[in-house]
Order: sequence, then structure tokens, then C-alpha cells
Amino acid sequence: MSKINRKQDALDYHSQGRPGKIEVIPTKPYSSQRDLTLAYSPGVAEPCLKIADNKDDVYKYTAKGNLVAVISNGTAVLGLGDIGPEAGKPVMEGKGLLFKIFADIDVFDLELDTKNVDEFVNIVKALEPTFGGVNLEDIKAPECFEIERRLKEEMNIPVMHDDQHGTAIISAAALLNACELQKKKMDKIKIVVNGAGAAAISCSRLYVALGAKKENIVMCDRSGVIRADREKIDPIKAEFVTKRDLHTLEEAMKDSDVFIGLSSADCVSVEMLKSMAKNPIVMAMANPNPEIAYDLAINSRKDIIMATGRSDYPNQVNNVLGFPYIFRGALDVRATAINEEMKIAAVRAIAELAKKPVPEAVNMAYNAKNIKFGKEYIIPKPMDFRLMTNVSMAVAKAAIESGVARKTITDWDAYAEELRKRLGTDDAIMRAITNKAKSDPKRVVFAEADNYKILKAAQIVKEDNIAIPILLGNKEKIQQIIEESALELDGVQIIDPALEPERTKKYAQSLYEKRQRRGVTSVAEAAKMMRDRNYFGSSMVEFGEADAMISGLTKNYATTIKPALQIIGTEEGVSRVAGMYMMMTEKGPVFFGDTTVNVDPTAEELVDVALLLEKSVRKFNITPRIAVLSYSNFGSNEGIVPEKTRKAVKILHEKYPDIIVDGEMQGNFAINSAMLKDNFPFSSLAGAPANTLIFPNLESGNIAYKLLQELGGAEAVGPILLGLKKPVHIVQLGSSVREIVNMVTIAVLDVQAKEEEAGPRKKGLFKKK
Repeated sequence: MSKINRKQDALDYHSQGRPGKIEVIPTKPYSSQRDLTLAYSPGVAEPCLKIADNKDDVYKYTAKGNLVAVISNGTAVLGLGDIGPEAGKPVMEGKGLLFKIFADIDVFDLELDTKNVDEFVNIVKALEPTFGGVNLEDIKAPECFEIERRLKEEMNIPVMHDDQHGTAIISAAALLNACELQKKKMDKIKIVVNGAGAAAISCSRLYVALGAKKENIVMCDRSGVIRADREKIDPIKAEFVTKRDLHTLEEAMKDSDVFIGLSSADCVSVEMLKSMAKNPIVMAMANPNPEIAYDLAINSRKDIIMATGRSDYPNQVNNVLGFPYIFRGALDVRATAINEEMKIAAVRAIAELAKKPVPEAVNMAYNAKNIKFGKEYIIPKPMDFRLMTNVSMAVAKAAIESGVARKTITDWDAYAEELRKRLGTDDAIMRAITNKAKSDPKRVVFAEADNYKILKAAQIVKEDNIAIPILLGNKEKIQQIIEESALELDGVQIIDPALEPERTKKYAQSLYEKRQRRGVTSVAEAAKMMRDRNYFGSSMVEFGEADAMISGLTKNYATTIKPALQIIGTEEGVSRVAGMYMMMTEKGPVFFGDTTVNVDPTAEELVDVALLLEKSVRKFNITPRIAVLSYSNFGSNEGIVPEKTRKAVKILHEKYPDIIVDGEMQGNFAINSAMLKDNFPFSSLAGAPANTLIFPNLESGNIAYKLLQELGGAEAVGPILLGLKKPVHIVQLGSSVREIVNMVTIAVLDVQAKEEEAGPRKKGLFKKK
């Protein structure tokens, strides 16, 4: 993608709709006059008086206990340097977003217009009554050291400068595990640290705390090795001077065990790498390009363990593995500080997690069969949901044991469950799906490529490596839209069906043979049908010239689905197709069906729909809990709808006893498991909410998803077409670019799943009885 487009996309992302990335949302009811009198005057006086009597009650009656300040003065923003507090605000908002999505921590970002250490410290100190913790960000060295030191001494809430300690904690966990794999001991390893900024100093200090010897660490900056005889040495750097006869990075690398890169791209050569000791450990963490390229490093030495800061290579050293969960644990015990014991607890928890069997959801997110501890997996993946419990609990325990906790946790199982509930799975599941799609992108043909939204979506999936787009339509018109909109689609295949006589002939002959007794009376008629790009695109998928098709943006659903049914047909053993929406709610994903295809299904047809949804939901690594909906609860009302839904549930219970399904029931009982348990304790869904809803007809399902989308703020991903032999997915009329991209991602996942199902059959592992 061109720099111009990438810049504009970033600007559009931050500016469109409501500017910025965060907002404040009320957590209490406010719709009635009574609510408002409780929220403000006169009701608010009561918690005020309680807090005045006991200051610690501020945690009970306000948001302080879950509120972190992300604070910067904009003097060291990413790789951009001293660009000022206003220019740093987008980064601080982004940090707030990460706190929220990974650990459910609320954030106010504060950008201070001062470079004076005393002034900065005094401002932050004065804010202590507001916040449960302070995350310092993007403050240049050496001031950042002094600011953090003083705030930790003078404040009674957790303070951490993530630029220093985040990288230190994650890289330390990686180092512990790498040493174990390479059979090296912390107190013996020789470490070279290239870079002498805040992160490098903090990393080195933490390695020493974990057993490394200070005399075995050689630190380099732009001037070479930091030696004891250097003139005018920085007081901070002086902590890691060496008396050894070394002057350059090249000299320092010889016979070293570990290289820690916190510097700049391509400063390490293959020769330097080869000069290291046997079984070296290299963490080249410069971003976006490491000190030595990953492929170059691993091809130079077979005995190397390599880590970088990049997500597209194994062993990514990513701060998001640490800071959300460190603050989560600190907040939950009302810690007065984040001390060394808590940081070391986080290191060990992260390191230990990498040795545990990886859940299937994590394997799915990275399209891996069995991720396991080894040279290419020395630290957990950022998508590993267990970080929330493992790291947060370890930090909380360390805070209690080291005496900085003001609240003690006694029931750790209950705390673990509380942490799990904080993890909304809506965003997490889309991130997992996207990661899986990226791991093995497929060819997706866009039947309506003469449309800006489609082309923009095609550019995004190409750039993000989600899919390989194929564009159908008039080449001149498509190229004109690409040029006028400054889209970057160089190298993408464009096919104009009108200019493809041989393909048209082949596709027409196949269609005629399939439909000659079902309305298609000649090859010539079939050839005319191929002028419709939905017929042409479906034929490409059928002949294996594309893996999936996306259409429907400009045509109604029935017109788009008909060619796919005629050309591709349904899966073996499937008698009908169905439409499903994945509704991304605050409580996680809920799957709706049928919402687009079957108008008024019979009981037997409802069973078919339920089975299609059950199979599809499992592809997302979610165990389906199916509720068959009605206006009746377990026989409380009579009528055509209750009777057919009741019959459908009976068939499902008798023929498919392993499926978790119940009904007929009203929608509120399906979602509210406590209410269901109180009123109908016999229900198989009483233990937890349903996550898959089968509607009695298309009308009710369609109305429900659209109301939830508009009134409930849920994001609708779909409609996902179920039951076809090969993937064709039909977007809604007028879908947004984001919705189209989501559907392409689902389509790629669908292809991957079908290939995985076919794999064992091709190898003869599945045999007919």
C-alpha cells in the first residue's frame, strides 16, 4: 500500500465519526428523574459523606479502583521523538484502548505541557485522589528515571513507566525460557545490550534481579561500548560500564551468549552473529525492522533462538503481554506500588505460561495445529486469554506477600472467575478469526468490483494479508475507480467476463449439464446466464479458480444466492442452506439463525437450521448452547409457532443427544440463565446463557438482529451463508467497508475449515461404514 493511502487511512480512522478512540460511558441507570437524583443532587451527598469519614471508601463508591492515568509530556513519542503533548495524545488514547480491551481497565489519558521534572511530578501527585494507578508513557531519558523514582516515593498508588519496565518484563520472561532451552544458566551468560535508553537500562537491571551478573553485561550506545574510562559518562549509563577491553559492538558480540537489541535496524551483521557462543539467544527488538532480519539470522545459525518485536515472526516481545495484567492485579488488591516483587512475579508467570499446553482457541487464532514450548515459542502469544488470569493473579499475590496490598484476596478461585468474566470475547473472537485468516489467505472473487466499497475492502484484505482478491467486472471501469480513489491494487487480477469466451463456454457447458432438466434448456442460454457476474464468480469457485466469492452489495439476497445454489450446490448430507449472523455484543458473540434464507421453516427444517448453526459455531472454537425461540416457555402457550418449535426440540433431543439445545423458550429466558434457572431449573441451558438462537421464522430473526444492531449497539457480522459445498457469502445491501472486510475474513475461515475437513478424507482416515 502506498504511503499516501496508508497515511490517509490512519487519519480517517482517527477522525471519522466521533474523533479519537475513547469515550466515557455511564455505568449506572440515568433514564429517570429518580436515577438522576441518585447520581447527582441530592443522592450523591451520601457517598461523599461516607468517603469523608473513611477515605478508602472512595474505592467502594467511585471508579477510582479501575481507573488508570496514562500520562505523557510527548518528549519521546514512539519513534517520532519530542513532538509535543498534543501530538502524543493519539498514542495515549491508543494505550487506553489496549488497557480496556485486554484487561477491562478504564483510562483517562493526560498530556502535560511541561518538560520540567518538578512541575511534572507535582501535577501528577496532585491527581492521586482521582486514579487507582499511573502509567507513565513516552517520556524521554534521563528525565523519565527521575520522574518515576520520585512519583513512586511520593505517591500511594501504583506507578509504572511502561517504556522502561514493559519491555524488560516480557524480554526477561523470554530470556528465562530461552536459557532453559539452550541449557544456559542466568549467572553464567554473557549479555550484550545494544542501546542505552530507558528500556535498555531497565532490562539490564531486571536481568540482574533474576540472576545475571552485572559484570557479564556489556552495554553499547552510538559511541560503542560504554567503558569505565569514557569521559563525561551519563550517570544512568554509568551503572553498566565495563572494564573489559572492548570498544565496538562487533568486539562485544564475540563469544557472547545473549544479544539484546533496543537500538536501530540492521546494525548486526551475519559475521557478528556467527561470532557468538554456541546456542546463542538473540532478541532483536528494534521496530519496525530488527537489528538483524529474522530470516537472515535463523538461516545463519541453526542453533539460534531468535525473538523480535514483530508480530509476523515467532517470539514477539510485545508489551501488551504485561502491562494490562500487571495493572489489573495491582488495582484488584489496591496496591500502593508496583514493586520489584510484582514485576518478577509477572516475569515468572509469563514464562511459565509458555510451558503449559496451549488452548485450542489460541492454536486457532494463529492457524497452528499444536503450538508448544520450544525455540519458536518461548513466550505466550498476545491473543492468549490465559494471560489475564495467570499474570494478574501472580501480581496480586506478590503485592499481598510483599506488603503493598491494602486488600487481601482469600478466594483465589473466585478471583480467577471474576477475571475471566471481565474478558469480553466479542473483539477477541474477531481478532482470532482475522489472525487465522492471515495465516493462510485464500483467493476471494469479488463479483461487484465496479464499486468503490468493494475495491476499498479488496485493498484492505490484500494489504492485511487476509485474502488474495480477484476482481470481476469491466476492466476500464474498475481501473478508473482505482485511479480516481487513489487505491493501491497493483498486481490484483481483474477479470472481465465479457472478455473470457473460453471460460464462459466451459462454465456454460457445466451449468447446462447440471440444470438441463431444471430450466436451462441449452448451452447458449447458460452462456447468457454467465453474463451475470454472480454466475461467473460462482463458476470460478466451482472450478477451483477461486476459493470463495463475495457478492450482494448492490443486489438483493435472493438474486445473489440463486446462482450459487445452482452451480455449487449444498454440502453432502445437507438438504437446505441457512443464513446466520454473528452478533458482537458486550456479553460476547451470539449467533442468530435463520435470518436470511428460510422464510417459514417447518419443525424438521428448524432442525436442519439448528444443525447447520451448531456445526458453524464450532468452527469459531465455541461450544454451541442452542435455544429454540418462541413466544412460549416449555408449553406455556399453544399455537402454530410453539408447536413447531417444541417438535423441533424433541427431534433434536432424540436424534442428537450430544448437542446442548433446549426450548421452546422466550428470548429473555434464553439469554438470562439465572432467570431460566429460577423458573425452569430442569432446562439443559439453566447453567449458562445460550449463545446460539434459532428463530421460528425468518421474519422474527431478521427483526431481532436489526433491532439489536440499532438499539443495542451490537455489531452484526454476516449474513454467513451455511450449507453450501463451497464458500459463497452474501453481504447486506449497502454494507460498510468494515462489514465487507469482516465477511471476507469469514469466507477465508470457511475455506480453511472445509480444507481441514477434507484433509482426513483425502488421506482415507474417514471411511464409510
